Amino acid sequence: MENIALIESFSEFKDDKFIDRVTLMSILEDVFRNALKKKFGSDDNFDIIINPDKGDLEIWRNRIVVADGEVEDDNQEISLTAARKIEPDFEVGEDVSEEVKLIHLGRRSILALRQNLISKIHEHDNTNIYKHFKELEGEIYTAEVHHIRHRAIIMLDDEGNEIILPKDRQIPSDFFRKGENVRGIIESVELKGNKPSIVMSRTSPLFLEKLFESEIPEVFDGLISVKKVVRIPGEKAKVAVDSYDDRIDPVGACVGMKGSRIHGIVRELGNENIDVINYTNNLQLYITRALSPAKVTSIKINEETSRAEVMLRPEEVSKAIGRGGHNIRLAGQLTGYEIDVFREGVEEDVELTEFSDEIDSWIIEEFSKIGLDTAKSILEQEISDLVKRTDLEEETVSEVMRILKSEFED
Repeated sequence: MENIALIESFSEFKDDKFIDRVTLMSILEDVFRNALKKKFGSDDNFDIIINPDKGDLEIWRNRIVVADGEVEDDNQEISLTAARKIEPDFEVGEDVSEEVKLIHLGRRSILALRQNLISKIHEHDNTNIYKHFKELEGEIYTAEVHHIRHRAIIMLDDEGNEIILPKDRQIPSDFFRKGENVRGIIESVELKGNKPSIVMSRTSPLFLEKLFESEIPEVFDGLISVKKVVRIPGEKAKVAVDSYDDRIDPVGACVGMKGSRIHGIVRELGNENIDVINYTNNLQLYITRALSPAKVTSIKINEETSRAEVMLRPEEVSKAIGRGGHNIRLAGQLTGYEIDVFREGVEEDVELTEFSDEIDSWIIEEFSKIGLDTAKSILEQEISDLVKRTDLEEETVSEVMRILKSEFED
């Protein structure tokens, strides 16, 4: 294959990959120099002239003329007799430039050249993809389901870039079919080898925040700011919003008439229950709002330990805790305070941790997960209900009940 034909076949990558002329020339020269190093041991004395637009390539080897029999390095030196075959009036000590045809490198070298070029262009392409998606980290992105696996969904965007949605980044109720468009945020972009790994998430609190930006004009325009978002994906979320303009009701603007504005976000998240609350620097008021829909009677705050003791009427306790303890857990995450719930009118109660000598810590932790931290808060529950809400056996729950009852009987 002649030089011109080879460079014409190489230049097709310029159109396919949209590589600029300077970059293509740099990649081509690097590829040819590697081939020359393998063939001749060094490329220092070679000049490479490339014009991809015209399909033109020239390689020239520069050597010094030495007397016959004194050639020590075939690549750097040429004998006087050999030099005069190129041009008859050469003398010892002069420089000789001789064109090297690619065909002289051998068929294997030419095949290696092409493979090396493909590898370099893919590397360049992958670097550009990595940079592009790195700038999109934390932004909403849409891609089409291409392949469904047990642990992840593989998607492709309009440019054919592969995006991964792992199982643990999917909302539990998510169900996608091949060819369906999926929205999420670009959570992370890493280079694994030379290939970019792009991971999408639908469970990140940031996804919900970005949905507020895209669906609610006042948030997009900066008139309303999203202060914090906490989520139990697919179950419940709490979003604290604020406005610097007193004329704007941030909660009303985000929810809309009869929930019209937030409805699309709820649907996108698999009917996730979203509480939107007004942010405030008044910590007591903030915790009160965070525990909505429960109505708080009083709050005692310990800033040193970041704990808050909340007093509620007995009928409000279940609202504060919420199904599966979701409400109180999210309220704690939103405010940054550990919230302990107490029933109004109950004079005496005992922290569950006080029973650590008789009840294993992992069992105490199971009750804590659903917002039950005191003896009476557990004793007021039905055994069957506690078995459903925790990961405990009925026998274990009954034994705990017996221990707690004996404390108050004594």
